[in-house]
Amino acid sequence: MAEYKLLLPSMGEGVMEATIITWLFNEGDSVKEDDSVVEIATDKVDSDVPTPVSGKIVKILKQKDEVAKVGEAIAILEIEGEGGNTASEEVKTETPAAAPDTDTLKTIEEPLKVAASNVEFSGDLYLSPLVKSIAQQENISEAELKTIKGSGLEGRITKEDILAYVANRGNQPQQAAPVQPTVSAPAPVSAPAATITAAAGDEIIPMDRMRKIIAENMVKAKQIAPHVTSFIETDVTNVVKWRNKNKAIFEKREGEKLTFMPIFVKAVVKAIQDFPMINVSVSGENIIKKKNINIGMATALPDGNLIVPVIKNADQLSLSGLAKAINDLAYRARNKKLRPEDTQGATYTISNVGSFGNLMGTPIIPQPQVAILAIGAIVKKPAVLETKDGDVIAIRNLMFMSHSYDHRVVDGSLGGMMLKHVHDYLENWDLNTEI
Repeated sequence: MAEYKLLLPSMGEGVMEATIITWLFNEGDSVKEDDSVVEIATDKVDSDVPTPVSGKIVKILKQKDEVAKVGEAIAILEIEGEGGNTASEEVKTETPAAAPDTDTLKTIEEPLKVAASNVEFSGDLYLSPLVKSIAQQENISEAELKTIKGSGLEGRITKEDILAYVANRGNQPQQAAPVQPTVSAPAPVSAPAATITAAAGDEIIPMDRMRKIIAENMVKAKQIAPHVTSFIETDVTNVVKWRNKNKAIFEKREGEKLTFMPIFVKAVVKAIQDFPMINVSVSGENIIKKKNINIGMATALPDGNLIVPVIKNADQLSLSGLAKAINDLAYRARNKKLRPEDTQGATYTISNVGSFGNLMGTPIIPQPQVAILAIGAIVKKPAVLETKDGDVIAIRNLMFMSHSYDHRVVDGSLGGMMLKHVHDYLENWDLNTEI
């Protein structure tokens, strides 16, 4: 028998750690390959971790509510055979190209046993405590750290990497670190929250983990971006007729429902292509124009919380492809099957407030995006139509849309024209569009 270390897997760009929610098996239980063994939570989404091997759980290393780093062992399994992912095998991934001499090692590491500086580095540099201590002790700046090519997991700087850099520091010219655009903003100053006293009979409900994250993100988003909202009423009668004509055909052919959302996303993507400066982020005094068009889709969960899965490269998908992607993300969101990467990278978001029967809404712009579209309920109303024989009143399917945008970089002209183009694409929807 051999021991196998179950590691916390990589969960997408920017996700460096996760919190253990609950173990689905106990010590001593046998598990099969691909069994989900533990539920974890990141700041983006909750998900399960499957085991890549069959065996018996002999030791749980990270308990409920403890935090584990990506690549860190969270449990030990006993498996058949003579070999496992032993410590010696894991170390191979962090072998440096050149090691410093013994005297250098002693010179650097000895003072670290005495004290460590309190200097902090920015969050986009993940450093272990030892590496951070070495950098602080040797007065290595963040700019220098960014020039070091890490040999650890996902390019992280290991102890050997930084010691090798220190040993050769005097023999190499100083290089300026490449400029890494990061979406950031000054920390807002907010007034302390008022103290609320519960009255007799009031029920006190502690926020769950996701609600706390939502609350924090929403407050930051409102403090960072000055919101402006434009409204428009759109005649979507052609859209309704087209869907009614095609939904049964699509369901029979694909085995899936055809909702209005793929049509809305298609119109938004076309409008973004007309006005690419709506597909941007703000980084200090710079504007980062995004190459990809990734559409976030605000989704309500059964527990009342909200999550925003992302349709990646939506401009490259057909209507049928959009329908399948939307159905898949919505299903997995509601059944807690999303992966962390499913909620990352959105460049623009759509919120369908009409699904709750609401006519319109003014949603908060998710950071670091600069705009969000809210789609209201489709309602039959009498409307005035212009014909060659004069104006007539007819029953039409009308819908309000609201476009909220970040006034730091999006003015009323851009925000309003973008909304008008979405409106035009929907009002002029071709009834012969293929699905």
